[in-house]
Amino acid sequence: MIMKGKKGLIIGVANNRSIAYGIAKACKREGAEVILTYQNDKLKKRVEKVADELEVKHIYPLDVTKEEEINALRESIEKDYGKIDFLVHSVAFAPREALDGKFINTSKEAFNIAMEISVYSLIELTQKLLPIINEGGSILTLTYIGSTRYIPHYNVMGVAKAALEASVRYLAVDLGEKKIRINALSAGPIKTLAASGIGDFSEILKYNEKNSPLRKNVTIEEVGNSGMYLLSDLSSGVTGEVHYVDAGYHLMGMPLYED
Repeated sequence: MIMKGKKGLIIGVANNRSIAYGIAKACKREGAEVILTYQNDKLKKRVEKVADELEVKHIYPLDVTKEEEINALRESIEKDYGKIDFLVHSVAFAPREALDGKFINTSKEAFNIAMEISVYSLIELTQKLLPIINEGGSILTLTYIGSTRYIPHYNVMGVAKAALEASVRYLAVDLGEKKIRINALSAGPIKTLAASGIGDFSEILKYNEKNSPLRKNVTIEEVGNSGMYLLSDLSSGVTGEVHYVDAGYHLMGMPLYED
């Protein structure tokens, strides 16, 4: 019960195959009270199933591109829960056409969308929710090795993840004054709803399993446990870092190849 007595908001659970779900499940197992959001009515039923499993009292609507919904979320959480101890930002998006073909053909519109949803949303959520995060709290966002290496079909999302990791370092300094930590977790490839938009994803999984030092792909449970550690007091001296949980895949090279 490492997280007994703690309350936290987890943004980005789409179903029970989401990385955010793995983190939520691990936190719940260790005694935390979890709060969830849903992006739209289409996803609400999926999130409700997870909420029932994890005994979540409230789920709230949240589209991170709408400032009014972020403000409403803060007000609702403060009313229903008071303050929270941790925040998980598991939000990323780029138009499908920006993940195909060559990166050089990325449109300005696709670039701006990817940066707003995948990067600025972390900054804005931190701004808006900071008043209700307890001292000693922890914030966690999710990144990917495509931020530092070429990954086929990742394109503009790799650039967005690089910006996200830089944002974590700068936010760590600002939040450190308030004794709040922020880190990024880089998971290996996992079959999630978001991953379905990446071309040849099955080939990436096969390559990772064959070439990572542990000769395996990581699981939702393994990523969830690592996320729980970074949100708990066990990592009280850790901030501004990118942590890898990918069976050692980040140690290996990724081949360049033509589509």
